[in-house]
Amino acid sequence: MRAKIVAGNWKMNKTLTETNALLAELSGKLPDTDAEVMVAPTYVNLAAAVEDVKSSTIQVIAQNMHFADNGAYTGEISADMLLDIGINTVIIGHSERRAYFGETDEILAKKVIKALEKNLRVVFCFGEELEDRKSDNHFNIVASQLKNALFNLKPEAWSNIVLAYEPVWAIGTGETASPEQAQEMHAFIRKTIADEYTTEIAEAVSILYGGSVKPANAKEIFSKADVDGGLIGGAALKADDFIAIIDAI
Repeated sequence: MRAKIVAGNWKMNKTLTETNALLAELSGKLPDTDAEVMVAPTYVNLAAAVEDVKSSTIQVIAQNMHFADNGAYTGEISADMLLDIGINTVIIGHSERRAYFGETDEILAKKVIKALEKNLRVVFCFGEELEDRKSDNHFNIVASQLKNALFNLKPEAWSNIVLAYEPVWAIGTGETASPEQAQEMHAFIRKTIADEYTTEIAEAVSILYGGSVKPANAKEIFSKADVDGGLIGGAALKADDFIAIIDAI
């Protein structure tokens, strides 16, 4: 059975004090759930966050990492640095990293390979822009992103991959793909993987939806057959909203 996952990407939000307070509130209110619950604070608060949730089932994950082991990469973080503070999962390929920091499919492929080499679990993000959707090119874009960054992997590597489909036009805009649109794309993603690898691999991989999930729409989105949870942005910064989304799964 595929893992159900609710992951909160905090982006560049929350000071250390605010991080401690939010994690304390989340830990206190966390419902009994079979879903994996993850939070991704900013780099400087990761070590403290790991300590904060030691007695909780909440997993602390990283928002990004570099593909090099070390070196002259000012401002970057390596896989070993994450592992050393107890981080076992990393987000790679978020649309904001692609758009604002020029991360290409080639760069992301290198990051994925390095993360897997270090036994880190990868939450790999991808998705189309609004113009791709309007020109009916969204399936081609998504297939290309998957193939360029992930289809060089050996079949066994997929056990450490979680996918997060992000329709970029629905991130931070208040717009949300309809549950039917989300299901259509998730089913296409699964078929694309099955065609390249096997049906077994495709059916085993968790595919999260990452476009403006809120308490009001989470239950309907999560009810779709190929939607295995969500990568949550703004709603993850408020304890009651994030808890409500966890309850929805």
